[in-house]
Amino acid sequence: MGKFKTLVASAVIGAGMLASAGQAQAVDWIMASGYPDSNFLTKNLKLFIEDVKSSSSVNIQLNPNDTLIKLDAIKTAVQRGQVPIGEIRLGVYGNEDPMYVLAGLPFIAPDYAAAWLLKDLQKEYFDAIFKKAGMRVLFYQPWPGQGFYTKFPVTKVEDFSGKKLRIYSTATQKMGEMLGFDATILPFAEIPQAFSTGLIEALFTSPQTGIDIQAWDNTSNFTYAGAIFSKNAVIVSERAFSALSAEDQAAMLAAAEKAELRAWEMSAATTAEQMAVLAKNGMTTAKAPEAVTAKMKEIGLEMMKGWRETASPEAIAILDRYLALQ
Repeated sequence: MGKFKTLVASAVIGAGMLASAGQAQAVDWIMASGYPDSNFLTKNLKLFIEDVKSSSSVNIQLNPNDTLIKLDAIKTAVQRGQVPIGEIRLGVYGNEDPMYVLAGLPFIAPDYAAAWLLKDLQKEYFDAIFKKAGMRVLFYQPWPGQGFYTKFPVTKVEDFSGKKLRIYSTATQKMGEMLGFDATILPFAEIPQAFSTGLIEALFTSPQTGIDIQAWDNTSNFTYAGAIFSKNAVIVSERAFSALSAEDQAAMLAAAEKAELRAWEMSAATTAEQMAVLAKNGMTTAKAPEAVTAKMKEIGLEMMKGWRETASPEAIAILDRYLALQ
């Protein structure tokens, strides 16, 4: 009997150790992003997180809307290991490499099909950049086409002369200045305060961003130009990713592939719906007049020449390949 009790006790202890080992396999990550829960980008992140949780031992806690780390500080935070995963805007890093702003040149990739092609051609280049910095891109999320939020109807390029415009990257800043604006780069979260203090009086951004910051509080017109389909990237620390089991890595990559396709589908479905939301809130919406789009195309070609002067031969080769496939 004593020997039997000893065997039972050993079995119980062994089972407990196995249970503990199983629990130890669970991985808890925190994720930083810069947009509110209502933003389709954030909604897609949540679906990605659900897919990861259902197919792996990784549980990701999302902190959206700058609640954990400011949007433009997320890349550094992931690189330093402060958080294992986050979403970034590619267009704000043009000072690090011109490739970051290529998609931000007006009318270079003016629709989803062109933007998807450019994304695929850029992927290997970005993979190398992020690998060198100890990170990897899991997937890309595209913004819808862009437009001008103003307090006046846009009928000609001259309407922009001297107006204070908020933009979000060095590429769009240059575009704004070439259109006649006094253009200033500001983080998403600072837009309402910038309006209230008179620092800005107009925006160039997507319908989604206009809804997120309730642009109707400060502007009355939205003029849709399309022009730019810029991208965000969901990035992960390579150290954190490599620490996962092979099964968890494969599950996360599969969830990321699914999330990328879904992001592009969600983005494409939003423009008409979101312009209707702007109209419902009292804004006048319209397509940009031909004179404005013609000027923006001219600016895009001029900016592309300048881009070539600063880009590496490898980056220029990607642009040339992209243009040859158009």
